[in-house]
Amino acid sequence: MEKRPKRIHDIRPDGKGSPKVCLSLFTTFFKIGTFTFGGGFAMIPLIEREMIDRRGWIERGDFLELLTLAQSAPGPIALNAAVFVGYKTAGYRGAFSAVAGVVLPSFVIILLIAIYFTDIRHNRYVEAAFKGMRPAVVALIAAPLLNLARGMSWWKIALAAIAAVLVWQLGISPIWFIAAGAAAGIVHTLYDRHGSAAGGTGKENAQ
Repeated sequence: MEKRPKRIHDIRPDGKGSPKVCLSLFTTFFKIGTFTFGGGFAMIPLIEREMIDRRGWIERGDFLELLTLAQSAPGPIALNAAVFVGYKTAGYRGAFSAVAGVVLPSFVIILLIAIYFTDIRHNRYVEAAFKGMRPAVVALIAAPLLNLARGMSWWKIALAAIAAVLVWQLGISPIWFIAAGAAAGIVHTLYDRHGSAAGGTGKENAQ
């Protein structure tokens, strides 16, 4: 039987930005921003584990919707995800705390690298370390993609694969696929509502 991670229940989100929740958001995203290599996508499984599995602050379905918004909006997905998750958890203060936590480590580390990188970039140990990290970074990027694919029907996965190939091979801007997907979702919802309304009217007339 699969053992699930123990959840933390001593601090509960209230959506109003309490100091304890904001501090917890800051420290969580600070830890993620400090120890995650591979960019924003590599942070997604860590955010998911902290916010859903350990703390239970966000439902998995809500988290997937937040990721969709984060990927669709301009800017880095890690920063956008921090904004949405922080706001969902503790309002504007939570969003600020999450963003500050995820940005501060990167800012400090990149600043130090920019200062000293010219002196160490040709060091063989530094080059070897970067080469060794590449497979791990690829795995960290692949993990959230597999998690997002769980529960999706086969035709949605096929559409995602086709869109990825078109973007990769033909250089089509992803914004067109995002816009097309949003439009298709709206049309499908309106069609379902219209069909439900028509079905309900037909039943009433039959009675």
